[in-house]
Amino acid sequence: MTWTSAFGNACGKLLRAIVNRMALARINPNFLTFLGLVIDTVAAFLFGYANADNQARMFFYAGLVIFGAGFFDLVDGRVARASNQVTRFGAFFDSVVDRYSDAALFFGLLVYYSRGGRFFYVVLAALAMISSVMVSYTRARAESLIGTCKVGFMERPERLVLLIIGAVFNRMAPVLWVIAVLSTVTVAHRIYYTWLQTERGGATPAEADRSAA
Repeated sequence: MTWTSAFGNACGKLLRAIVNRMALARINPNFLTFLGLVIDTVAAFLFGYANADNQARMFFYAGLVIFGAGFFDLVDGRVARASNQVTRFGAFFDSVVDRYSDAALFFGLLVYYSRGGRFFYVVLAALAMISSVMVSYTRARAESLIGTCKVGFMERPERLVLLIIGAVFNRMAPVLWVIAVLSTVTVAHRIYYTWLQTERGGATPAEADRSAA
């Protein structure tokens, strides 16, 4: 066994132990989901509070906070399964809160660039935020028509990893470019994939509910 596999096994055992403790304590997984949003909001505040003098430090702290919030994204579903608290509402709530968490982080960046008078990056951060939300929306809407739509690369875990890298290493501008471009490509891919599936297999009754979008 290599040291990397040993480290992975140790982390897996630690995670299972934490999940089991939470499950035994009957912690509501929806509370863990909401706590992740609260922590991401702290990261958004750190982004927005940054200025020319403390930007690198504030972004570094924000990256660490986002990494910490990811723990709750990692365990909420596991706790729900381990404690037999899996519900359809829980899945819905998790999806909604994730969208708020994503928007909060980009909003913090919007505030930072706006306070610094950097209009181009305000637009870029807004584009990254909109395209990120659309990645999730196109999958949800497509799956109401064709059952499953997991194509594309730039999903939430990838976006969070990129935001952490951009914050910790103070390279947020190129990260926003990558997120904006690849998220837009992912949206286009999902639109095309859904079109192909509906043309081949016909539409489900959900197609009639276009007004819900």
